[in-house]
Amino acid sequence: MAVTGNTLVLAAPPAPARTSPAGREPRTPRGPLAAYRRLFALPGARAFTAGNLIARLPMGMLGVSAVMMIAGQRGSYALAGAVTATGMAATALVAPWTARLIDRHGQARIAVPATLIAVLGSLSLIVCVRTGAPAWTLFASYAATATTPNIGGMSRARWTHLLRDSPGAHHTAMSFEQAADELCYMLGPVLAAFLCSVVLPEAGTLTAAVLLLTGMLVFTSCRSTQHPPTAGPRRGSPLRALSPLLPLFLATGVVFGSMEIASIAHLGALGLGAASGPVLALQAAGSCAAGLLYGTLRPRGLRTCLVAMAAAMTLPWLAASTGSLLPLACALLLAGMATAPAMVTAMSRVHALTPEGRLNEGMTLAVTAILAGIALGAAAAGTLVDHLGPTPAYALPAAAALLALATVQAVTRTR
Repeated sequence: MAVTGNTLVLAAPPAPARTSPAGREPRTPRGPLAAYRRLFALPGARAFTAGNLIARLPMGMLGVSAVMMIAGQRGSYALAGAVTATGMAATALVAPWTARLIDRHGQARIAVPATLIAVLGSLSLIVCVRTGAPAWTLFASYAATATTPNIGGMSRARWTHLLRDSPGAHHTAMSFEQAADELCYMLGPVLAAFLCSVVLPEAGTLTAAVLLLTGMLVFTSCRSTQHPPTAGPRRGSPLRALSPLLPLFLATGVVFGSMEIASIAHLGALGLGAASGPVLALQAAGSCAAGLLYGTLRPRGLRTCLVAMAAAMTLPWLAASTGSLLPLACALLLAGMATAPAMVTAMSRVHALTPEGRLNEGMTLAVTAILAGIALGAAAAGTLVDHLGPTPAYALPAAAALLALATVQAVTRTR
């Protein structure tokens, strides 16, 4: 009962709070998947993630498809390797500029035209290879795919915009993105090899182009989750802000590139070349699983993660000396599990250091450093294999991991 002005009001008693069947208050869902259920309950998150995954799968397909198509039609792995290396070099130059335009004008306005150029480059490559066009046309066509936007960076930028006030959820999102990277780079080459060898030599490149365009259209159509572009004057340089971290990403790329070449060469020397794909997939699977698990745990410091990675990178070297497949497979699985926390934590540093409004450019600089490291690591490991054999080549990823740790320690002492 209450009195309002001159009126006597009979108020109903407040409704009792809802309780669980056992009479207890309802609790927030718990469990290893609860963090991800809350993450994808955000409006629009599932839609842009679907487009992101479709467009990201071709990232693991394009290089393998181009090599198999060119080598199969022209009979030259040297030409195929040179074409893909040229495309990677072009990507290192073009990708940061594409990301800068995305930050300034928005994802949809830049990413869709850039993707169309990349798709036309892939289609041109198919036509040139099929019709026996001069070799320079292959280089020009594949170089056009350098305009492919960094879909992983754009997705991470959206999560950062959506979760700017939720550090815990942001950590979960970054862990998911790292797991998605590993999953796509694990499945992409397998799908590309199947299409090129079973269907048509051109089927891998064609499928990758279709998936890239479809996924990008789905991703960019989700406008509600897109962070606003920064059309005004921009302050700060992502290159200057991230310069202490770029050597870390370069060294991590060396770990990835050298590990792959060393494993392929070692398995080939044992007469197990056919097992290269499944064994390398174990490393990516370990990283994918560890990334998802890390998203449900409290974040660790970057130095701690790098110490674990450096220790894990010695395991394949030790396992390779046994000359047995099973120890090497287990060692690669554990090595892959150690890379995910380090990458997630390092990418979180990128978000923290990149100037406001230039996150796509900052993320792309980090990815470009990783790609450069992969190319450097693959070349260095190949040289070691030729001169010292496959087993000593496993020392290179271990040394690169130690270099990454030393880089972070040097930066910390300087600060």
